[in-house]
Amino acid sequence: MVTAHPLPEGFTEIEVFAIGTALLVEALLGFCLNGLTIISFRKIKELRTPSNLLVLSVALADCGICINAFIAAFSSFLRYWPYGSDGCQIHGFHGFLTALASISSSAAVAWDRYHHYCTRSRLQWSTAASMMVFAWLFAAFWAVMPLLGWGEYDYEPLRTCCTLDYSKGDRNYVTFLFALSTFNFMIPGFIIMTAYQSIHQKFRKTGHFKFNTGLPLKTLVICWGPYCLLCSYAAVENVMFIPPKYRMIPALIAKTVPTVDAFVYALGNENYRGGIWQFLTGQKIEKAEVDNKSK
Repeated sequence: MVTAHPLPEGFTEIEVFAIGTALLVEALLGFCLNGLTIISFRKIKELRTPSNLLVLSVALADCGICINAFIAAFSSFLRYWPYGSDGCQIHGFHGFLTALASISSSAAVAWDRYHHYCTRSRLQWSTAASMMVFAWLFAAFWAVMPLLGWGEYDYEPLRTCCTLDYSKGDRNYVTFLFALSTFNFMIPGFIIMTAYQSIHQKFRKTGHFKFNTGLPLKTLVICWGPYCLLCSYAAVENVMFIPPKYRMIPALIAKTVPTVDAFVYALGNENYRGGIWQFLTGQKIEKAEVDNKSK
């Protein structure tokens, strides 16, 4: 007879099951939507443009987040982390790599759309590829730092997944968090904000609003803001007084990013949406309707 593993401290049976279910739903839904984005890019010739390469980069990163969430969901149903300390470090690195790549790629999309609508310059394949590579290498640099001793990966409150350890709040953590948040949240957020503000002003002058210019920044702030706020508060105060189940909420909100991004950058993009429809139904999109930057 197999004995169930004890419940993580601070959680009830229903809370562990609810968190595992939420992670599983987020993982499956996000993976399906972003997988469809990736496959459509590969199969539909009209979608293979430099601008859509950056959208592809967002989808690839978001698929990585979904894989990370699926592993966490599986462990949650087990009630414990079955992959040991080395597995925890790999899981933490993978989660940070894909999350930071998603944010950087979103900023790259904003930069491209600013130039498309405000300067009317066309993105070249070499530039798009360089931006995509830079986004991933930049994310890898910051994700590997905790493995080298600047910052640290450890178990999340449920102890069935791993992320940046904010429980100590020491100088090592504070310096890493300050640099991390500056280069991977505030600067990308500034790029997204200023780019879409300029696009919004352009749309106001023409009277033709092709998409909601406020959604990308709202997505960044709403999905990643609670997690950043928790980590930032841990730099000045001990957050361990907050019940573990409440400290899991920001992580669950962050895991909604893949699903939201799919609607903002792919399904919300008129050209990409048409390509996905063509892939699913075989109905060819009309050339007159193609706009590589519409959302």
